[in-house]
Amino acid sequence: MSSLHHKLAIQPVIKSFFQYFLPTLFGMMLMSVNIVIDGIFVGNGIGAVALASVNIAVPVFSIIISIALLIGVGGGTLYSIAIGEGKYDQAKSIFTSAIVFVTVMTAVVSGLSYFNMEAIAYLFGANDETMSYVLDYMGILLLFSFIITWETALSIFVRNDGGPRLAMMALIVSALFNVGLNYWMIFILKMEVKGAAFATVIATAIGLIVLMMQFFRKGSCLRFVRMSWNRSLLAKISVIGFPSFLSEVGVGVFVIGYNLAMSYYVGTNGLAAFSVINYLHTFMFLAFIGIGSSVQPLISYYYGAKKEQMIQETIKVAEMTAVLLGLFFFIIGWLGADYLVKVFGVSSDDITRLATSGIKLFFIGYLFMGINFVYMTYYQAIGQARPSIIITICRGFVILIAMLFALPYFFDVYGIWLALPITEAFVAIGLFVFVRPYIFREV
Repeated sequence: MSSLHHKLAIQPVIKSFFQYFLPTLFGMMLMSVNIVIDGIFVGNGIGAVALASVNIAVPVFSIIISIALLIGVGGGTLYSIAIGEGKYDQAKSIFTSAIVFVTVMTAVVSGLSYFNMEAIAYLFGANDETMSYVLDYMGILLLFSFIITWETALSIFVRNDGGPRLAMMALIVSALFNVGLNYWMIFILKMEVKGAAFATVIATAIGLIVLMMQFFRKGSCLRFVRMSWNRSLLAKISVIGFPSFLSEVGVGVFVIGYNLAMSYYVGTNGLAAFSVINYLHTFMFLAFIGIGSSVQPLISYYYGAKKEQMIQETIKVAEMTAVLLGLFFFIIGWLGADYLVKVFGVSSDDITRLATSGIKLFFIGYLFMGINFVYMTYYQAIGQARPSIIITICRGFVILIAMLFALPYFFDVYGIWLALPITEAFVAIGLFVFVRPYIFREV
């Protein structure tokens, strides 16, 4: 048992929460800044069309990450439950099976996607103006997708193994290298969007190397052992991780839906305006992912150790943190929309106007988003995937798609911006009215 796992058993919940949350949030924020800087480099170094093109290709990144989250979160949850129960050999077997599983899944999905890139690009909203950039960026991500899935899955296991600070350090190192490589490849080597894609892959590989230090840390249970192809275990990993998979796929659906709506109602200027907001959204979205990443190891460990009261306390702390973070982001968007648009090098008045008004409406969603992640993660962390899947499908697919179809018909572009906030609000209100009382009564 690691020293941090020992502390979880005896120290106050709020202290344990912030031991995980602060490093995770800092790492996620730096990763988010890193993504925003990618957009700034692409927008300023190549132009608005390239910026829109990279945004169109982003769903393929979501597909790659979704594989890692499917297996990493499912495996990480079972790993922490096993640690909480004191079953260390079982935990090692779960880790080994998960890494082999993610490797096989990555090979299959990336291979099929690579040989059908052009069809996928059209599906994602590419047109003749953006297609070449989209294919350049997408092709590199698919060729080196193993690096991205290994790094994502391993970071989840490192946090579940009591190493949130090392996971944070890997994100910091990766982010710093990505900034430097982006500048070098875009501005010095003139590699355009290929440079942005290669910068992401190389920086991720460096982060992966940093994460491997966990194997050599005293008290770590992360070890590769001989494995048998246990279909029951792989099925359980997949079921528990499926909400995270859906959530990341939902990011792709969100981007595709907004791209198609913008293309239909506004055109290329609308795509460029949304690309600015989507880069900013990634920053905020990863912060809420950070809350989920923080509470999952805690709740899974407490669940395995039969510490039900501590689970309840964890949820309360996470709720408060989510609400305060969402309010902070909303204020930033409302007061600083003009400045946020300018840093992306947007010169068109039409694009600036669209993006500025969009930020003020779109950021309303952050008042509710964190709550939805807390409850989705809670159910995953205790191994009950079905409620988490329902939450994810409602917020990422059913309600969002319905809003993107209906609201623009009545409110034009303003309806597009409001689709996500209204979706998140509906789901959060439903959770507070119907789910929260039940959870706290049961706990």
